[in-house]
Formats: sequence, C-alpha cells, structure tokens
Amino acid sequence: MVLRRVVLPLCLLVLGLCAACSSGPTADLVLKNGTIVTMAEGQPEAEALAIADDTVLALGGADEIRTYEGGETRVIDLEGRLAVPGLIEGHGHFMGMGEAQMQLGLLGTPSWDRIVAMVDSAAAERAAGNWVQGRGWHQEKWAETPARTVRGFPTNDRLNEVAPDTPVHLTHASGHAAIANDAALEAAGIGPDTPDPDGGTIVRDAQGRATGVLLETAAGLVQEAVEASRSDMSAADRRARREQQVQLAAEEALAHGVTSFHDQGASFETIDLYRRMAAAGDLDIRLYAMVSQREVTSETQDSLAALRTTGMHDNRLTVRSIGEVTVDGALGSRSAWMLEPYDDEAGETGINVTPMERVREIAEIAMEEDYQLAVHAIGDRANRETLDLYTDLFDASGVDGASLRWRIEHAQHLHPDDISRFANEGVIASMQAIHACSDAPYNYQRLGAERVEAGAYAWKTLWEDGAVVTNGTDVPVEKIDPLASFHCTVARQVPGADTAFTAEEALSRRRALQSYTANNAYAAFAEDEQGTLAPGTLADVAVLSKNILEVPADSIRRTEVTHTILGGEIAYERE
Repeated sequence: MVLRRVVLPLCLLVLGLCAACSSGPTADLVLKNGTIVTMAEGQPEAEALAIADDTVLALGGADEIRTYEGGETRVIDLEGRLAVPGLIEGHGHFMGMGEAQMQLGLLGTPSWDRIVAMVDSAAAERAAGNWVQGRGWHQEKWAETPARTVRGFPTNDRLNEVAPDTPVHLTHASGHAAIANDAALEAAGIGPDTPDPDGGTIVRDAQGRATGVLLETAAGLVQEAVEASRSDMSAADRRARREQQVQLAAEEALAHGVTSFHDQGASFETIDLYRRMAAAGDLDIRLYAMVSQREVTSETQDSLAALRTTGMHDNRLTVRSIGEVTVDGALGSRSAWMLEPYDDEAGETGINVTPMERVREIAEIAMEEDYQLAVHAIGDRANRETLDLYTDLFDASGVDGASLRWRIEHAQHLHPDDISRFANEGVIASMQAIHACSDAPYNYQRLGAERVEAGAYAWKTLWEDGAVVTNGTDVPVEKIDPLASFHCTVARQVPGADTAFTAEEALSRRRALQSYTANNAYAAFAEDEQGTLAPGTLADVAVLSKNILEVPADSIRRTEVTHTILGGEIAYERE
C-alpha cells in the first residue's frame, strides 16, 4: 500500500510532464461535439474547433482538438448544434440601426391607426415642442388603406389631430420617404410655396397643400430641423448619445450572430467616432465603414487619403470604400428609377436622386484615391446607368474592374440585357435577400409580371453568370436578422402565403451561407481574415440552434443564435 501511494503520484507527474512537453499551443476556447461548417475549401466541415487569442488554432475531430485543451481552456459543448463563420452584414446603416432603437419602432405595424395611436401616446409623454420620431412604416403592408391618401400614401391629418403642438417625423421603412405633421413641416420651413428640392418631392394634394409625405431628399429638410432642435445639447451629451447609438447597434448585431458590418454612408464625424471608440477598446464589432457621398469632393481628397485604413485596432475598423452613392430611391415609394413607367402610376418612372454627373465625379475621386465605390441602384434604369458609368471608367483607365471590386448596392430590378454585365465587368451584386420576400406582395402591382419575372432579385442568375453575390438586411430598413434573409434566399416565400416569389431564383443553402460569409468578406477585401474558419483566420463564429443547411425550410425562421464569438471572445450568449 505504501508503494502504491508513492508510485502513483510519480507516474502521474511523469505523464503530466510528458504531456506538457509534447503538447503544442494551448487553446483559450474550444467548441466541440457539433457540426462546424468552415466555408473553407480545404476542410469544409469539422467536429471541433480550437481558438487561441483572436484566431482559429485548429479544426478537426474531438480527440484531435482535445490535445489543445489546457487547464484554463473554456470548452463549449455544442451538443450537435451548427457553428459557422461569424455572419457578415453586407449592407446596413449602423448609426441608423442604433438610432432606430431610440425611436418608435414601426416595422411590422399592421395599420395607420396603430401608428397614429403610438404617436398619440408618445406625444402625451413629451413636453410641447419635443419631437416624436419613428421609423419602419410601410403603406403596402397595412391590413387596410387609410381613409385619405394621396399617391398611395396617408396624409398627415390624423397626426395633426393627436399631436398639434408636437413635431412628428416618421421615416418610411425604406428610408426613402417620410411623413411629418404640420408642426414638423413648419419647423422645417416647408410651406405652400416651398419648391421641391433637387432629387426629392414634397407630395401635395389636389389643392396644392403639402400632405406631410416627403420623398427622397425632401425628407432631409425635416431631418435638418430635427438636428437643429438638438443644437442646445452640450458637446458631451451629443457625444454620449452617439456612443449609445454605436453600443445599441453592436449589441443588436451580435445577438443575431453578426460579427462584421458593412456600414453604408458614414460621415467624417462618425468615422472619427468609430476610430476613437476602437482605440479605446469600445467598438464591440468589426466595421467596414464607407465614407458618405456627401463628404466626397475635390476639396476633401486629401482627407480621404488620410482617412484610408485597413484593419485598425485589432481589425475592428476599415475605411477604404465610398458608399452608398444614391442613384435612385426605392420600389415601395415608387422612387426607384425605371426604364419604363410604373404599372400602378401612369407616367411615373421614379427619381434620379443623385445626378449621374455627380456620381461620375465621386467615382473618379474613388479611382484616384484607391477607394472602392458602392452605388445604390434599385430600378432597372438606375442599374443600367451605373453599369454604363462603371464600364466607361474601367475602359478609360485600362483597369480590370474585378480588381477594384466596385459594387452595386441592391441590384434589385435589372433589365435582362444588363444581368450578364455584372460578371463581365467584375461588379459585385450587393443584394439583400429579405427585400425580395418583404416586397413580393406589391412587386407585380408596381412592375407587372413581365418585368418581375425577367429581372427581379435575380441572384441565382447573377451567381451562375459568374458574378459575386452578397447578402444583408439593409437594417434598419429590415430587422438585422440574417436567418430571415437566409430563409428568403433559399425559399423566396411570400409572407403570409404558401407561395414562392419567382422560385427559380432561389439559391442552394451552401450558396446562401456563402453569400453571408465568404462573399461578404471578399466584398470588403477581407477574404484572408474573415468569412471562413481555417487556422490563422479571425476567430469569429456564430453558433445556431438548428442546422440551417439540413432542417426543413420552415424551421430556418425558428432557428436562434446561441453564441456569437468575436475574436475568440464570447460576445453574446443566449440566456
């Protein structure tokens, strides 16, 4: 007995020393007993994953990865769940996403009556003169049409009734329209004789009275009044409010498995905020921040050159793109720029929001300063005009378009003659699948069957032509829910119906996941660090409650994110 008490500890000591000598690096975090889809060519799947610091250390079977475990390694048993590369939001508005959480949330509201009731309640809680803001209404998604409409939009009469002294500004779900009550119109200086601004429309009734609906740049007139109302805020309070927007947006993204975000249209001031927060370790997501078109002029080229940066502060911030340059509006507000008139409004072809001469100026600056360009184009004419401009500049400079990775954001409605041009010119189709399902109920009404079936949301045709197709949600236009967008990518199901919208354009599930991971990384020049899981890539991982590559399609929408891992740290864990 004495011998066994002495020998056994010695044996354990020797074995421990041998293990310490033979083992390689130790993992900080291990995921095991699940299905890990890597999106990498060499090793497409694994059972377990080891992470050290902020990068992937190894992938393999459970026994193989166990050799990387140490005394301080945290181990997550996936219990059969699916782990994929951290999801990348390919097109969204980061500050707008944070701002939307500080306003009335109108997405999914079933009626104008419900919105008026929400405004009534909010106005009652505010002192006279304090603004009520909201975002997310969509007239095509209400159960019934309001009593009084002009051009299909409600008038502001009922807002005036419930909030006569409180300015109200409610942004359309698309972000391309708004409705304001008379108090807000007065604050913005909009009266009977106010002309339409360039690239916008103040909708008026038959008597010439402003109805409160503002399309495109006209909505900016009221937004300026909102900003002016905050002029008495201290610099510290304004900064704290903006930092809160960043934090709210990051929290919401991480809760949905999103580890990297392509932010469309950030001002110099906003990019400086991102930079300061990243330097302080307070930027809790990876941002690919695109410079707003408003900041891009010949006078600011030196600033653009100085601003350009890649992978700043542990790959939390990259600035090397200009976007989204807004060529047209949206289908829901009939401001998407079309080659032929809308079927449901005679003679109306949409709005060219930013004149093409100005778009060319921005594009030339982007080329000179080695910035990627991302142009918003929804209508078929907007897409054609943008492709024509890209082709002209590529040919004139002798540059291979694919090397620039210039993008068209949305690319929703294409003339059949233009679809192959994306692949031919190396232009990325930066699409948001959720829009196809969300907009499906009124697509045929707006455009008719021939145009819809020939080129609406044609991501499978674009893909098979050889174009790079990416995915996103356009948050806060839609909720930042990659699983809802993934579901639409593969099912194209019309909300509330059993039918599919142009089902022949659905992608396979592997391609759909690629559009949300590797392709989005490519679109941000980050394919060596993000979008796949392989030794040396950033340890960004989303863990899902169901295997969305295998479960029935209707189960995809019921799938939840259980963990989001950012740079090897657990940034979100479902309670």
